[in-house]
Amino acid sequence: MDKLLLCDNSGMDGNALVYCEGYFNTPWGKTAHGLVRFTKRYNIVGVIDSCYAGQDAGQVLDGKPKGIPVTASLEEAFETARATGQAPTHYVFGVAPDGGVITEDMRTAILAAIRAGLNVDCGMHYFITEDELMVREARNHGVTLRDVRKTPPRHKLHPFTGGIWSVGSFRIAVLGTDSSVGKRTAAWRLVDALEARGHKTSFIGTGQTAWLQGAQYGVIMDALINDFVAGEIEHAIITAWKEQQPEIMVIEGQGSLMNPIFPGGFEILSAGQPHAVLLQHAPRRRDYDGLPGTAIHPLKTQIQAIELLSGKPVIGLTINHEGMDSHEIPEVSHHLADENGLPACDPLVQEMEPIVHAIEKMLKDQPPRSHGSQE
Repeated sequence: MDKLLLCDNSGMDGNALVYCEGYFNTPWGKTAHGLVRFTKRYNIVGVIDSCYAGQDAGQVLDGKPKGIPVTASLEEAFETARATGQAPTHYVFGVAPDGGVITEDMRTAILAAIRAGLNVDCGMHYFITEDELMVREARNHGVTLRDVRKTPPRHKLHPFTGGIWSVGSFRIAVLGTDSSVGKRTAAWRLVDALEARGHKTSFIGTGQTAWLQGAQYGVIMDALINDFVAGEIEHAIITAWKEQQPEIMVIEGQGSLMNPIFPGGFEILSAGQPHAVLLQHAPRRRDYDGLPGTAIHPLKTQIQAIELLSGKPVIGLTINHEGMDSHEIPEVSHHLADENGLPACDPLVQEMEPIVHAIEKMLKDQPPRSHGSQE
């Protein structure tokens, strides 16, 4: 199977425990957060983080119970899951540290999971399939190791062809004003909102967490070498069009245009040729992720940069409510909407109808063209 074409999940891989020791409910816990909120690949039966042991993962994250217990250790997680008749089969590394490296404590935790008979999926740049001890222990215990970010063989990669202009779907890219700001979650919420309105919609993932969530189409951009990024983005979109012909595609963003550590988004604008952009923003965040003291560029500047690079409009804002009390969210949404002349909402706690209506208006006024027309 082409490693970069995300799997078709007719069934789940198994019952999964998510490792997030010390980082759940922090920016480095974003992979675990995504899996707690939504995944088609696994049945999540527990999160491991001693900081929140005894609590419900959904309650900690979003104030909504999900029936996913947080435990302090692998042993406790096993006992809790087995007591409910959901014996774990998989162990997913849910921490997303800067640089994709793991500490010795993290490596020890993965080895413990292997020795406990769990298949391990890891999205780090540290490849567990190249760790001799892990490979040997996996063989001894009859389990599988998967490196989600491992670079595929060159012969499986695709160059950019221009075939994107034959795709008839209306494409929306969900970009962000920073990394780790909630782009993927906003994209999934938008898919749900569009489908609730009767629009056939496909999600195009671009990162390892989307793969772990079971997205059917996409790429893992962090696993690619630069020459093939554009071609793989295009290939995923073309494949989704050929197989499903959705009315709308929602493309997950990566990084941000202006964060020096995690630059991203231009490849999606260029290769994905979106018709419009939805911009995810954390109004209370002052500095770029990973760069304390480096101020985030103003929202208006970021909107201008996106529109200049793509030639397409930013048609709405989605909000990350970090640093806000719940009563502040409506006020902040209204303020950003008025200040920028765009619909704005927090996709985790507010309805997305204003943004869906903006998309529907654009579809009506400017339906996408295809069959070789460069828009």
